[in-house]
Amino acid sequence: MRATIIEVAPRDGFQPISPFIPTDEKVALIEAAHAAGLRRIEIGSFVNPAAVPQMRDAAEVLRRTAHLPGLDAQVLVPNARGVALALAAGARHLVYVISASEPHNRSNVRRDVETSIAEYGGAMVGLPEGVRVRLNLATAFDCPFDGRMEEALVLDRLDRILAHRPDVEVGLCDTTGRADPDHVHSLASACLARWGGPTRWVFHGHDTYGLGLANAAAAWRAGIRDFDAAFGGLGGCPFAPGATGNTATEDLVWMLHRMGTRTGIDLPRLLTLANRAAALPGASPGGRVRAALGWKAAA
Repeated sequence: MRATIIEVAPRDGFQPISPFIPTDEKVALIEAAHAAGLRRIEIGSFVNPAAVPQMRDAAEVLRRTAHLPGLDAQVLVPNARGVALALAAGARHLVYVISASEPHNRSNVRRDVETSIAEYGGAMVGLPEGVRVRLNLATAFDCPFDGRMEEALVLDRLDRILAHRPDVEVGLCDTTGRADPDHVHSLASACLARWGGPTRWVFHGHDTYGLGLANAAAAWRAGIRDFDAAFGGLGGCPFAPGATGNTATEDLVWMLHRMGTRTGIDLPRLLTLANRAAALPGASPGGRVRAALGWKAAA
């Protein structure tokens, strides 16, 4: 059995860090992730730099990592303007984000959910041939303002979003880290049962309450085989109060390898990268495996 790990630290992991990470360092970390075997990497986002200053060099990072063989560089876009900027920069894999929660969508992208869905539908029309699309459904399990999301509401949001374009990948995002394994298994199972065929599914977890790996395992049991994670356990949504880091890539890889699942990732190289990322000024690292294995900064 094989799982695909999608590395999101260069976007989700870096975005809450206040000191600007030099572009050279971002590129070097992406190169190190590629050397460790990661091939799908979210290298940045095309958002308003006033809202997320850390992402202001996304176009440059995209350009300077294009040489990496086999790299699938995806970029997050929050609206039609983000789509246009990303395409102008040469992006070929877009990650469009809409929240299941009304207040989080307004906080995150300054629109109500209905407007975001309509704008998403418009953005899908006329995309250049070969441009792939992923839809991240933020707050699919829990909202920082409204609490636990009702599964029926989430499925209704997905019904209307996927009506625009079913041949996309959907990220079920535990934005706050407050999901539990039963909830993850239930929603993931419902989605896989309801939408077969061209729709693919990813689980995006955070480890705020220490349930990142448990939730990933629940998604695995439901049939999801693709997972977002961030080296060093970096991350957190600036527009979701209390949300902390993503599930650490090294923790997820260690667990999957223990389960006999292939990932194509070199864990020692990944641990060296995670240590380097954890030492970034202003970073709030997470994860357990680095400490459990006694991995030192000089390793």
